[in-house]
This record gives sequence, C-alpha cells and structure tokens, in this order.
Amino acid sequence: MAEIDIDKIVDAVVDQIVAKGNIGGAPLDAAPVPPVLGSGAFKDQVRRVAIGCDHTCVSSKNGIKAYLEALGYVVTDAGCDGSEKVDYPDIAAAVARKVASGQCERGIMLDGAGIGSSMVCNKVRGIRAALCYDIRTIVNSREHNNANVLTLGGPLHGSGELCEMARLWLETPFAGGRHWPRVNKLMATERERK
Repeated sequence: MAEIDIDKIVDAVVDQIVAKGNIGGAPLDAAPVPPVLGSGAFKDQVRRVAIGCDHTCVSSKNGIKAYLEALGYVVTDAGCDGSEKVDYPDIAAAVARKVASGQCERGIMLDGAGIGSSMVCNKVRGIRAALCYDIRTIVNSREHNNANVLTLGGPLHGSGELCEMARLWLETPFAGGRHWPRVNKLMATERERK
C-alpha cells in the first residue's frame, strides 16, 4: 500500500474519532474529561513520565518530579542525582529511550539551555523532542507537533514556572486534524536516514 494511502486512512480514522468526541485518547464510552485549557480543549491522559537532568538542574528536576508525583503521575527518574559533572547526552538519551520503548508515555529533560538535550533526544527513533521556553511554545509543541519529550533550560526559569510548564505540557492534547499529515511527514524524514 502506498504511503499516501496510509496517510489518508489515518486522517479518516482521526476525523471519525474527533467527530465522535474521543479527544485526548479516552475510550469513547469513558466519562468526558473536564476542560482545563483556555480554548476548551480536554486534558491529555498521560500517567507515566520519564525525567532527567544534567548536574546543573538537579534541584529543578527534583522539584518538578515531586510536583508531578503529587498530581498523580508515575515519574521514572533517569538521573542525575548529584552535583558531580555528567554529560547531558547520556541522560537525555536515557529519557528518550524510556519514551521510545513505551516504558513512559512522555519525557522531560533539563540542562543548562535545553538545546543540546533536544538535539540528543531527537536522534532516538520515534522521539519528537521540543525545546520550549514559554507557555506558547509549550502548547504549540503538543497541539501542533505531538511532542513526546520536553526539553527545558533549567537555570532559565524559576522552580514554579518549570512546574507549571511541565504540568501544562503533560495536560495539553495533540490537536490532530490538519496537523496529522505534518507529523507524519516529520516522522517519514526519520525513516529516510540510513
């Protein structure tokens, strides 16, 4: 079957699901999830999150982890845990692999600026990592790009802001619809690599 035919089938199925009200991945017969975002969108149903950081962001990571656990998320910590210098690519790859394997539904990685971790995570097949720096990029990365790993520059934000960014990113559902073909093209580019 040609790849374009698959894209048409996926689009048709997504349109049917959206038309029936199955937004956010909940079963069709499940009780509706209450709206939480300004646009009236529903909360995404994510429970398992991988988190990691380099040595510059341990306290930020621990703060986000505690906050998310208090909200009911199951958080898998990929390190690091102390002030001894580590190489962020090792931790970022561990977070990305937990998401790619299905062990966790989403991942969050913090380093000095978030740039390097984003680059590393995007080298892992199946990962769509987004470096976000404010609420607008948080929402866009989920609604438009279906990002499954969030990278943040820990020292660039206060602890409360980091927690709010992580919560909003986890709760924001992928909008689907017109964005599906673009995400499919993004993932098709990954398959071109030799």
